[in-house]
Amino acid sequence: MALNIDGIIGESPALQEVFRVLAKVAPTDSTVLVTGESGTGKELLVRALHRSSRRHDKPFVPINCGAIPKELLESELFGHEKGAFTHAIRSRPGRFELADGGTIFLDEIGEMDFSLQVKILRVLQEKEIERVGGTSTKKVDVRVVAATNRDLEGEVAAGRFREDLFYRLNVIPLQLPALRERGDDVMLLARHFLKGFCKERERQGLCLSPQTEAMLLSYSWPGNVRELENFMERLSILCDGACIEPEDLPEKIWKDAGKEPLKRPAPAAAVPAGFAWPKLKDMRDKELALKEFLENIEDRLILEALEEVDGVKNQAAEVLGIKRTTLIEKLKKRKLLDG
Repeated sequence: MALNIDGIIGESPALQEVFRVLAKVAPTDSTVLVTGESGTGKELLVRALHRSSRRHDKPFVPINCGAIPKELLESELFGHEKGAFTHAIRSRPGRFELADGGTIFLDEIGEMDFSLQVKILRVLQEKEIERVGGTSTKKVDVRVVAATNRDLEGEVAAGRFREDLFYRLNVIPLQLPALRERGDDVMLLARHFLKGFCKERERQGLCLSPQTEAMLLSYSWPGNVRELENFMERLSILCDGACIEPEDLPEKIWKDAGKEPLKRPAPAAAVPAGFAWPKLKDMRDKELALKEFLENIEDRLILEALEEVDGVKNQAAEVLGIKRTTLIEKLKKRKLLDG
């Protein structure tokens, strides 16, 4: 079947090479190990692999091995029987059973406890699992795909990852390139995200000036696609003009380019000293109802407070004079919280 890469945007040679390998491995049941820096889109790639496989109509079951405490991870993966431990009031299937016939995605497998790795190895070798507290084994037909942002060969050398499991996982290695290695894909993604966020906030689309594009292309993007997406969302809220200029970019992008940031001159209305209340004209100019207008003002203040304290939410809440829980609730409701 044809390769289904919906949701993955990019035309760079580095990404096209990944697609070439993906097209070859998708129709098989081979185990795949996806590596790459945090924020490069490893789960998107694995979902594309599943959609393009013969198992596409069966379950796709992801689990983040680094997000679940090690004492609970075994039960999450393999399930448990009633009475296996405190609060196990009923039997429960694990992710491997839920993925039977389909694909299980073990994200951040480099974070998995050493003692649990041997049980994953057994699943790969024997195609069977045993629930926590169980006395019998159960056959499972799953394709295992794992991902990590760690150097697993280095982890093996340091004794933190089983060598036999590494070779079982690394049948087909797929290295997802960092955003800084993808050239003009940066601008394809930036425009895509910006268009989506402007539409979501019902504001006129924003353009990127040539000088802004040059700075975005030269930035190293340590947080990769996730950082770019969050940054475009921020600009869709904070940028006042119709076009994003270098003055709108944060200080870290200027510093990365080895330049001193420019400051946008204050608008004429802001020149007089003292506080000026927003007026009806401001609301009409933005073509917003009162609720959306006030939410825009609140969004700007929240993001400014977070930027002032380097994203520390406790401190931002203090700056704003609200409780941390109130701040978190507003961030989630307005989709301002980083993913």
